[in-house]
Amino acid sequence: MIYWLGEFLSQYYGPFRLLTSHLVLSGLNFLSCFVLSFFLLPKLMHRLPRDRGRNHAVQAAVAAGKPTGAGVIFICLFVAIELLFLPWSIEVLGILLLTFAAMMSGWLDDKSVTSWGEYKKGLIDMVLAVLTAFLLSGLKDVEIWLPFTSQMFLVPLWLFVPLATILLWATINSTNCTDGVDGLSGTLVAFAFTSLGALLYFVLGHKDIAHYLLLPHYADGSVWGMMSFAMVGCLLGYLWYNANPSVLLMGDAGSRALGFLLGVFVIKSGNPFCILIVSAVLMVNGGTGLVKVAIMRFFKVAFLKSVRFPLHDHMRHNRGWSNTQVLVRFTLVQVMITLTLLIFFIKVR
Repeated sequence: MIYWLGEFLSQYYGPFRLLTSHLVLSGLNFLSCFVLSFFLLPKLMHRLPRDRGRNHAVQAAVAAGKPTGAGVIFICLFVAIELLFLPWSIEVLGILLLTFAAMMSGWLDDKSVTSWGEYKKGLIDMVLAVLTAFLLSGLKDVEIWLPFTSQMFLVPLWLFVPLATILLWATINSTNCTDGVDGLSGTLVAFAFTSLGALLYFVLGHKDIAHYLLLPHYADGSVWGMMSFAMVGCLLGYLWYNANPSVLLMGDAGSRALGFLLGVFVIKSGNPFCILIVSAVLMVNGGTGLVKVAIMRFFKVAFLKSVRFPLHDHMRHNRGWSNTQVLVRFTLVQVMITLTLLIFFIKVR
């Protein structure tokens, strides 16, 4: 809306052209998300439900009783602010609506007296993922690029939809499983969104750079980069209160919406393997637990019996790491993975 207003006013007043600059809009977008999250979260947290504590989680009693579901606040802020700052399109509006739906599914679980069953939540996630896969495909074959090669691949619609659905479902649930240590999920997702935002905005959103790296030029890359940076602003405002020892938890309302957006941004990058570059630690930490449960439950096969999942629980319970050690060490590993793979990728190309 602000973009279109800037376009209208710039016809009469030159300085208003700044409002059509994606770089200026991105900065204002980020600051708005951070400032509003930072000031509104403490004022509204008393209205949130209290954490019930997670079954079988290490130190679950420490989190029990804290305000949870903060995602309902900063995700609503995010959606409202993006409607103001982003140039609208069917795809952008659809993703904002589905992000809100992912948040609401988590919020209803957060405020429920008894936790929703795993199958119910998994089915909701699957429906959201399928709808998103169709939306992002544009109902046509999708072109993707892969690391370490200049060759492009055209993925037919019938294959893209199930693969995108699996990716989205995995990011939603891996992010949700990682949300068990103060600051961990928020920090890892914020780092992933910063990396993806840089790729979407500064590389795919600029034809000259994309051409130099032999990448396709995505006309809307800068728009998705703006959205990614905006969510980083919301997360920074939230992490101020979620730092150990936390006074506020994001709940499923936050983790499911963040995982959903993580999958969306990876798909919009045109390279599904970006998830391993920007968010390997989060996916391993949360995703391996999902694999273990699935193998044991459906195939009745003992798998990694000596390892607790999510891995952050194993490190705290079996290795004696503190919450701060888990946060810092997991983040450092992710930073090293991202920088190493990105440098190697750019060098090879």
